[in-house]
Amino acid sequence: MNSFEDNLLELIRSHPTLYRNKDKKHKSLILKENCWKEIAKSLNKKRQNVEITPIKAVRRIGDELIVLCKVPYQIDSCRMIVGTTSYRLIPGNQEGDVVYSGQGLTTGECGAHIKNIREDWNGNVTCVLPPQSSNIEVTGTMRLLVARAPGDPHLISPPQPQFKDEDIFSAQCVVPNGRPAAKILWFLDDEQLLEGVHQPVVTDEPGSDLQTVSQNITRTIRADDNNRMLACRAEHEALDQPREAKRQLIVHYPPKRLESGPITVFGLKLGAEGKLNVTVRSNPPPTAVWMVGDIRITAPHSTDNGAITALEPLHLGNGHYNVSLHLARITKEDVERTYYLQVFNDLGREEFTLRMSTMDEPAGVELDTGAIVGIVVAVLVLLIAVFLGVFAFATDRWCFAGSRAVGR
Repeated sequence: MNSFEDNLLELIRSHPTLYRNKDKKHKSLILKENCWKEIAKSLNKKRQNVEITPIKAVRRIGDELIVLCKVPYQIDSCRMIVGTTSYRLIPGNQEGDVVYSGQGLTTGECGAHIKNIREDWNGNVTCVLPPQSSNIEVTGTMRLLVARAPGDPHLISPPQPQFKDEDIFSAQCVVPNGRPAAKILWFLDDEQLLEGVHQPVVTDEPGSDLQTVSQNITRTIRADDNNRMLACRAEHEALDQPREAKRQLIVHYPPKRLESGPITVFGLKLGAEGKLNVTVRSNPPPTAVWMVGDIRITAPHSTDNGAITALEPLHLGNGHYNVSLHLARITKEDVERTYYLQVFNDLGREEFTLRMSTMDEPAGVELDTGAIVGIVVAVLVLLIAVFLGVFAFATDRWCFAGSRAVGR
């Protein structure tokens, strides 16, 4: 029988209302409930007399741990219960798996240096110290978790092979049978996901001290997610490297333009060959149809005389396509004409209006920092001058004073 049970029995004996049938108070449920509350309070006080550090620790098999119990008075003995074994710890004796650690019994310290932690030591570690008064030992208890690696993570996600832009995607990661529960992190390629991550749920395995953790994630699918790898990563004290479960996201979306409004291609020359280019994003790949005057050209085809060719959309990577119209020889009529492009797939379409120009592309007007500062200073000087002029006129100062005197 351990000291906790001894304490409990002594406290129960001091409350005969709980066990003596002849006691007049024995039939009172309220009085008996009060007795139990007093017993619980007394047990807590006895336990609080011992300061124990740490309260909880996680260690791998083979690791070390120092547990320190302390009371505010001198002691003459120190015991530590690790697993099912009670160790009598003597300062100066450092032989064995569990040895004394601390500043000495005279300081009230009962500490244990636990070496080479074993699997069967998982559970409570209890220090047992002599009391300051009475004949009941005092105890302190901490929780030692001997880390046990969890099973491989499982990623549970929708069965469909691809998704659409703006779809709501939900997945669950389950990491079974760890001690303690594993930590789950979510990644999209190398980017850690924080938004849409739910709180983890930890469940105890029946008949075991192992724990299974699960966590859900909800995300609005975007075109940028296409071909990226979603991973749930399990981290644990007993693992040398994290473990992952992955799936690739395939996202389909209609063609998307990268620039708005009509497009003008500059720098072309009459009599030379030329090309009109448009970059779009699309998955699946787009079909391109050009309208040149009354002629409709579907890529990859040319006009009958071969003067104009609609090229096959060229995949640039990550869903970007270069859609081009090649002209063998640019004429004045070509420069004056408006070109129309329609790009589509099964999910939608985009339309473009293009013109060509023999002029060089106009340079953008850019101001450096010095020019911006100069403009600001000039505006401030102008505002000060206006303010001074108004002030002088209102108060008859400077030249305004003389003009008003002449008027009088």
